[in-house]
Amino acid sequence: MRKFWNWVLNSAEGRTLYLNGPIAEESWWGDEVTPKLFKGELMSGSGNITVWINSPGGDVFAAAQIYNMLMDYAGQVTVRIDGIAASAASVIAMAGSEVHMSPVSMLMIHNPSTIAIGDSEEMLRAKALLDEVKESIINAYELKSGLSRVKLSQLMDAETWMNAKKAVELGFADKILFTSDEEAPDSEESLIFSRMAVANSLLGKIPKAKPKTGTPIESLDKRLSLIPH
Repeated sequence: MRKFWNWVLNSAEGRTLYLNGPIAEESWWGDEVTPKLFKGELMSGSGNITVWINSPGGDVFAAAQIYNMLMDYAGQVTVRIDGIAASAASVIAMAGSEVHMSPVSMLMIHNPSTIAIGDSEEMLRAKALLDEVKESIINAYELKSGLSRVKLSQLMDAETWMNAKKAVELGFADKILFTSDEEAPDSEESLIFSRMAVANSLLGKIPKAKPKTGTPIESLDKRLSLIPH
């Protein structure tokens, strides 16, 4: 089985984990990060750990298990995002006591989604489940960022992408890698991308259709009535 994540021992800084690839409950293709494999490696040693993340996300329940493992870990957990921490991977990132982002990395949060088949009652149950899952995800974001639940919900609704400076500014991250500690994020240079905002902006630029002009139906009726039969 090909592994896309592995531990590297470093006597000075402790162990390092590279968490690369999608997150899943079970491995089908050999490149997924699963709670079972993660737990086996996590419990194979002790001391402080650094978790490098480059993942598009995946199964939110599998991610929740990994998040809980890291939150419960006895040593210090430092998360470093070197590529992308999107969707469920962003939840795992919140388990770091310190979250560091590469200046060229991105973090994305959005609403959970699922596939449901059935009648209207089944659709309502699916919606209720998604609502509860969203609240549980907000718990992790709130603990790390300190943002209000309303603000976090709005960011998730909009499917928000953040570069390193914006993530630090909003509290999702603590530091930008390869920069001096004295450098503070410049809000003018930070980037936040909202899919919803872009869509609304584009819709706003579409010219509104002009009202159709023509002869009122009443006038046509009057004209027809004047035609001799």
